[in-house]
Amino acid sequence: MARYGENWTRNELILAFSLYSEIPFGKIHMRNPKVLELARLLGRTPGSVSMKLSNFARLDPALQARGIVGLQRGAKGEKEIWDEFRKHPEALAFESLRLLAEKLGKSVEDVAQIRTDDLPRQGIEREALIRVRVNQSFFRRRILSAYEFRCCVTGMDVPELLVASHIMPWSRDPANRLNTRNGLCLNPLHDRAFDRHLMWIDPDFRVRFSQRLRNWPTKEQESLDWILSFEGKSLRLPKSFTPDPNLLSRHARLIAT
Repeated sequence: MARYGENWTRNELILAFSLYSEIPFGKIHMRNPKVLELARLLGRTPGSVSMKLSNFARLDPALQARGIVGLQRGAKGEKEIWDEFRKHPEALAFESLRLLAEKLGKSVEDVAQIRTDDLPRQGIEREALIRVRVNQSFFRRRILSAYEFRCCVTGMDVPELLVASHIMPWSRDPANRLNTRNGLCLNPLHDRAFDRHLMWIDPDFRVRFSQRLRNWPTKEQESLDWILSFEGKSLRLPKSFTPDPNLLSRHARLIAT
């Protein structure tokens, strides 16, 4: 039975925020299967869930920069959750997946679809590594959704062959670990080139490669030529969460010449 007129709890708002983070703004309507699923889990109407996502949109600086404001009115709780994520992103991201797992009657590892077979069987180290992998899974879903499941260099649209690449690495910049503007959706080869500082993005959001890669001695020139064929190509930019130019500039300064 759908609940009408009841205030949203903190846990419900966290789940709604998590869903907002995973689907493009133009797809938060009540017919979206993910909106329908969350409505079912919460016992609320699809229209209520869709409206709550629109309330979160009014707080999104990425949309505001494009002149999109979402619904003009919302509840105080939405801003509280938004601010909490801004201050403590890793804690709230993990909590959102834990709450979803609880609703689904599954483990958080299953919901996040992470590997655990290589982890210690129990103990503090296992729990810490699970938390890291769950948050990395959260980041991946946000990035792939923002780029509409397409590589921003090649346009490849096979999810299994896409990587949520950090502009500034997870270990180097903890403050931006879950910042969607610190991410690019790439295919594995260009992700590797980007990660090894053989590729960067210039201030005009065009793909550039290091001279070292262009001069690389190889017997597989055709493969290397394919990678380099995207030199100067404009990125496929997402409708929200455009890559942060400052983070791209920091990455570019690390490029091997």
